[in-house]
This record gives sequence, structure tokens and C-alpha cells, in this order.
Amino acid sequence: MNTFSIRNLKPNASVHMIGIGGISMSALAHILRYFGYHVTGSDANVSDLTKKLEENGIPVAIGQSADNIKSPDLVCYTAAIAEDDAELVKARSLGIPVLERAELLGQIMTLYQFPIAVAGTHGKTTTTSMLSLVLLEAAVDPTILVGGVLPQIDGNLRIGSKEYLVCEACEYVESFLHFHPYLSIITNVEADHMDYFRDLSHIISSFEKFTSLNDPAGHIIVNSDDANAMKTVKNAQCKITYYGINDKNADFFAKNVQLDENGHPKFDIYFQKEIYLSVHLQVTGEHNIYNSLAVCAAAASLGVEKEAIKRGLETFGGTKRRFEKIGEYNGTTIIDDYAHHPTEIRATLNTAREMPFQKVWCVFQPHTYSRTQAFLDDFAQALQLADRLIVADIYPAREKYDGSIHACDLAAQIPNAVYMNDFGAIERYIRQNVQPGDAVITMGAGNVCQIAYALAGRI
Repeated sequence: MNTFSIRNLKPNASVHMIGIGGISMSALAHILRYFGYHVTGSDANVSDLTKKLEENGIPVAIGQSADNIKSPDLVCYTAAIAEDDAELVKARSLGIPVLERAELLGQIMTLYQFPIAVAGTHGKTTTTSMLSLVLLEAAVDPTILVGGVLPQIDGNLRIGSKEYLVCEACEYVESFLHFHPYLSIITNVEADHMDYFRDLSHIISSFEKFTSLNDPAGHIIVNSDDANAMKTVKNAQCKITYYGINDKNADFFAKNVQLDENGHPKFDIYFQKEIYLSVHLQVTGEHNIYNSLAVCAAAASLGVEKEAIKRGLETFGGTKRRFEKIGEYNGTTIIDDYAHHPTEIRATLNTAREMPFQKVWCVFQPHTYSRTQAFLDDFAQALQLADRLIVADIYPAREKYDGSIHACDLAAQIPNAVYMNDFGAIERYIRQNVQPGDAVITMGAGNVCQIAYALAGRI
């Protein structure tokens, strides 16, 4: 474990960031500059993000070169940077402290009075976004770092005061074990990222280690309806608050749930058997009831007034790629969703089926070979909730094709599923077959959203 502490850096210390043009790294660069550090960086290509960095006084060299390493006090890099990268090799040869992106975020958390980390297999981005809006309504001037585009802050980053920091805590490769939260939220714990984790017990153990990192003077908010999440807090040394739809084990729970004509839930939030507040969400799905309960419990533990909690929850209209309406095509509603795990798929399709659509079409792009292989049967079962299904090629992300699994293998397990390997062909097929009143959902964590934008005429 890295023993470096950012608090030991001298005032105006210089920090060089390799791969600074990524959405997360660029956000961290802006935060470091806000704290008074002299920040430089390098990236492979010019982008809108690198241009914005330059506009804000952060020099960016295009292309990795050992010459970019002058004499910084700290060097940071993204996971995409190879170990033999010229800048990384030179920094280490000079004995300069080096941190990977997750380690850097963990160090930045120590600069805030109340760092808040949202963890869980599903719901991190939505829950982080909801909580951010609640804190904005409470006028506590939070710093926000979210894994999606939140319209109210026009992006994924808002720099506020040095008191509150809200961010996501990703479990992949146990990145969140570098974090130092005052308050943590555990939304749920399921099997995922099986290219790294051995099995579910390994994942639960990792989350348990994460909860042990929480400030003993702080707080953990956990979903009491999720048995695996409950296991992760069994040895926690701080205060724990439970939330859930089932009131048996929860401190905060939902009652009197109703859906409006748009499928948006209205319900009462109870705290220990007494009504706490009533809310009318502007997003769909039971999973968002859970997310709002987590946010209410977290905000209450931070002393946020009830009215600010209510306003924040009711202001939230979703983030990009989370059941996002892209537009329409001849009376057909076009939706895009980031779901790439069987549980997420099931939640998204169940939400769509509760709405007044004639038929629900799904264009699913599996994400990574390892996940498709590990959850093949679960994917097949969840995707049967769609009335019409098109399976696109697997989006490889970080993986290389080894011939062990193909999108055809998934399509073959689902009655009436169609496999198509060309986005243009998929678009034409949908245009020829959808009817007014139908919904088309492009689904996956890759680039399948391109089909939705094409159908809606937004390309």
C-alpha cells in the first residue's frame, strides 16, 4: 500500500498527470489546481477536455515523452497508461512519488472535511447525482465528482468549498480501497467484474474492507434489503443507518408507493415508524426509490433539513445514459440506457413495461467478453422481458477476443432474438418494423447509443 500523503506536499507543489485528458483525470486536475497546486499534464490527443484544461491555466503536452517530466513533486497516471510509458519510467527512475488515478482521488478526499463515497454494484452514478442535488439545495457548496453527465452542473464536475466532496467509489480492481470516506453509501453488492474477482465472496470481502476504511466518527448508509450489502458492514466501527422498501430492518423506508401517468413514483419516506417526508420523483423505477432512500438517509445523517432533501430529490431528472429519452421516430419513443449487468437490464426493462408502450424493443450490446461469459444465462433470462430483442456484437472495452464467447451465443438462448453485427443494419431494421406507441431502448455500456441518436435524427 502506498504510504504517500498529499498533505505532506509543500505549498504550490507541482503535479504532473499522465493521461490528463480523460474525463476523471481532467476533473482531478481542476480540483488540484483549486487547492493551489501547479498542475501540468500530457495526453495522446487534443480534445475538448484538454482544451478546457489549457483555458484554465493547466498546460497539456500532446504525446507521451520523457521530456515532459521536468521536476514535479508528484506524478499521477491513469490505469490505461502502460508500465513502460516513457514518462512513468522516468518519474520512477528519479524517485518521484507516483500515484495511480484511484490513489490520487483517495488522497484528494483527505483534503476535505466531509468526503462522501457512494459504492455498490449498481446505482452509484444516480445516487451520487441525487445526493449532489440535495446538498446543492442545502446550500453547503459541495464539490461534486460524478461518473456521468449531470445537467444541473453541466458535466461531471463541480468545484465547491473544501467542506463536502461527493464522489463514486468503484469496486473494480478494488480501486475504492484507496479511499478515505467520512460517509459511505452501500447501494447493493452482486457478482460483477469477474475478470478480476474470483467469486462473490471475494467481492463481499472487498466491500467489507472498504467499509473498514470509513472514518470511525462518520457514518455508513446501507441497503438492508440486500443480504450481501448487509454482510459488508458486520464489522464496521462507525454508526450505521439502514434503508429499504421492506421496513422490517430499515431505519428509513418507503410506504404508500404510487406511480403517476409517466411511471414516476410518489411515496412517503418513513424514519423509524414515523413519516419523515413525502416525495414525487421525476425518474422511473423501483431502483430509484431505493436510491432516493439512500440519499435521504445520508442527507439526514449530515444534518440536512427535510425540505432541502425533498427539493433535491424532486429536482433530479436523471443523468445521461440512465433511461434517457433521446427523442422519437414516427411515434416511437427512443431511449438510451447504460445497463450492462443482468440486474440493471431487468430493472430497466421492468420500468419500461410499466409504462404505456405498445411493445418494448431492446437493442443490447454486451459489454466485455468476460462479463458475457460469466452471466450468459442471467443475461438471457433478463433480456426476455423485451418484446423484441436485437443483440449486437460484444463491446470489448479493455479485453481482447479469444474466441470463447460471441454475441451469437447469447442470441441463440433467447426465443425470437435477432443477432446483427452492423449498427446501420440495426437502424434500418428498426425503422422498417417499429410501430407508433412502441419504445426502442438501446442498452449497454459501449457505443450502442449511436443507434438511438441516429433513430432520433440527432447525428
